[in-house]
Amino acid sequence: MTDSDWIEVGSLEDIPRRGARLVKTTRGDVAVFRTMDDAVFALDDRCPHSGGPLSQGIVQGHAVTCPLHNWLISLETGEAQGADQGCTHRIAVRLDGDRIQLARADLLQRSA
Repeated sequence: MTDSDWIEVGSLEDIPRRGARLVKTTRGDVAVFRTMDDAVFALDDRCPHSGGPLSQGIVQGHAVTCPLHNWLISLETGEAQGADQGCTHRIAVRLDGDRIQLARADLLQRSA
């Protein structure tokens, strides 16, 4: 991918450890997460169960708990964990220094 394939959305310091930042797009909201070990992930801000706002969930390791019904969603894959089934669209993320960038193609592939 070239630099034009990425969209900058902020800096690592904009997101608290074990927290999230909401990025509004024309195709829906994206939750950008920062883990305790400073890994950064991005998912559609919708739990696959009932559309709960994942950006308001609790980050645990490399997963987030949906605030509505406690579904645990992998930040790495978007897949529901344990006995729960479903998947939230994942958006590729990269850090350029401390700047967070999202993959333009993944944002366009999202459902409206």
